[in-house]
Formats: sequence, structure tokens, C-alpha cells
Amino acid sequence: MITKEAPAAAPAPAPAAPAPPRPGKKRPAWDEVPRWQIYLPLGIYLVFTLIPFYWILLFAVRPAGSTSLVPWPMTTDHFEKVWTDRGFGTYFQNSVYVGLATLVMTTLVALAGGYALARFDFKIKRGFMLALLCSQFVPGALLLVPLFEIFAGLQMINSLGSVIIAETVFQLPLSIILISNFIKNVPYSLEEAAWVDGCGRFRAFRIVVLPLLRPGLIAVGSFAFVHSWNHFLFALMFLNNQHKQTIPVGLNSLMSADSVDLGALAAGGIVAAVPVVIVFAFIQKWLITGFSAGAVKG
Repeated sequence: MITKEAPAAAPAPAPAAPAPPRPGKKRPAWDEVPRWQIYLPLGIYLVFTLIPFYWILLFAVRPAGSTSLVPWPMTTDHFEKVWTDRGFGTYFQNSVYVGLATLVMTTLVALAGGYALARFDFKIKRGFMLALLCSQFVPGALLLVPLFEIFAGLQMINSLGSVIIAETVFQLPLSIILISNFIKNVPYSLEEAAWVDGCGRFRAFRIVVLPLLRPGLIAVGSFAFVHSWNHFLFALMFLNNQHKQTIPVGLNSLMSADSVDLGALAAGGIVAAVPVVIVFAFIQKWLITGFSAGAVKG
């Protein structure tokens, strides 16, 4: 008996080829962007940024009455005038004292408050944090009257201590929040390991945690120093004696209702700006690292 074989199965159809991509403009990679498209906007921005600095330098070193756009011949008469005749040497010393004292007090108090917020739980913790955040919306002008009454009762008017306390109080909320975030980024297990080795809480904090907070402390301290160095309102209200005034108040005294000595004002502005520029030039690495770490929630 002869049997017929079943017909072979038909081969499966080949998969359809993918559709060709739609023609379109390819977005260039960053490395493929022409350099002039990068350097031209940056150059324009740099020119607009540096023109005011060149203008103030021009007035500071140019002789009085000159209208030249090139600072030549150069003179130091304006610097000598503001430093000796207008008392900027005393203003500079007062500003340094206020800035350094504010830096130390703000850093110490913020370090203690930030550690408490980062490592302890208590009932009013959330309410306290909310109060710190809300205090940042209060302008400093609203604090003048109550602070003046308090300092007058304590007989601290016309004292640098009043300005230092006011600047410290004004800087503490933000500083405490930043320091607490820095401490949260430090693993709690490091402190526990130090406790096991026989360290107390304070010694463990000093040996283990404090060295890791260096960028944060530099960021908070520099921010407090620069703000107190440039702040005008508290020094104007609480200091009446000319020998107790700071640089911002001294700059304001160079301007009168009738005339403005542009050369002296420019020289005083450079005297006020150079120390801050030098400080930032040395601490910019730590400053950027510190603010970046404090902005991340631990």
C-alpha cells in the first residue's frame, strides 16, 4: 500500500524591514557646537560684567578733573584721602572686627543648633524648623525698632557689640538650616563607632564629625562675614560715633546732597571690595563644595 507524504509546511514570512527614519535635522552634540557660539555670549557677558569694575578703577586712580578713559598717569591721591582724611582706616578696622566676631558667633551657635536638629527628635522640632524658614521672609528693616529698644535698655547703643549681635541674629536661621543638612550627610554610624571605642558624645563629635564639616563651616562662616561686612542698615542705626562706624556707613558719608567726590567714592569702594575678593579667591573651592553639600537632604 502506497501512502502519500504530507506536503511540507510553507516557510514563515520574513519579518518586515524597519521603516526608514524620517528625514530631519540632527541635533548636534555639545562637542560639535562651533566654539564661537560658546565664546561669543560668554565674551559679551564678561564685557558687561567687567565694565563697571573698570569704571570704578578708572575713577580711583585717575587724577581729579581728568576725563581720560585710560588711567594714565595714575595717582594714589584718592586712596590717601579716604584712608587718612575720611577715616577709612578706622572704618576698615571696625568692619574687620564686626565681620570676624559675627563669623565666630554665627558658626558656633549654628553648629550647636544644627547638631540638635540633625541628631535629636523633640516635639517642637518641626515647628521650630518652620519658624526658622518663616524668619527668612522678615526684612531686616522690621527688626530695627525692637532691636533699638533692646539695645537702648542694655546701654549698647553706639557699641560694636550691638551690631555684632544684630548681625548674628539675622544670620542664624539660614546658618542653622545649612549646618543641620551638613550634619545629616555625615553617617550616624561613625559616631556610634566612636562611642563604642569609649568616646563621649562631645569628643566623638569633635574627632569624627567636625573634620567632615569643614566645607560647610567655611561656607556658613564666609556667608556671615560677607553679609556683615556689606550690611549698612544696622551699623547706620546703632552707631552714632564716627570712630565706631563701618565701611558701608563710611561710603555713605562720601555722598552729600550738594556734591559727590567720585574719586574718593571709587577709592573707598575698592578698599571695601578688595578684602572680600581676596577671601573668596582663597575659599571658593570650599565654598562651592559646602553649599552643594548643604543643599542635599541627608
